[in-house]
Amino acid sequence: GKDFVHFAKALGISHSKIDGKICETEAGSGADNYGQYAAETDLSGAGKHAVAVCGGKGGNGGSSSNKEAFKQFIEKTLKDGNQNWPTSKDSGGSNRSNVESKPNDNANAVAKDLVQELTPEEKTIVA
Repeated sequence: GKDFVHFAKALGISHSKIDGKICETEAGSGADNYGQYAAETDLSGAGKHAVAVCGGKGGNGGSSSNKEAFKQFIEKTLKDGNQNWPTSKDSGGSNRSNVESKPNDNANAVAKDLVQELTPEEKTIVA
């Protein structure tokens, strides 16, 4: 986890365009309900948009109109690399079916974005 955080910070500093293509959060129900990175996923009620998985979807209700990406994922979710890598943490609340952590979910989501969202030139830079 710590090595990955160092890599991610270096990538964000030197290639911010690439940084914005990885782990971009998605809207939940409604256009302005983007996931907002946090230490654990919590979509348990209206206005809750906290996600700890790369590219996570926001909840419903309230307003969360700003997408977040790799930089925020590193800062808010992985922090120093001792949490949420390779698997995210969920809040463990009663309404967990759509947010329950899956083994290696963050590692798989980052790998997917690196393969699917980057141009061949950007992939070379990351490699």
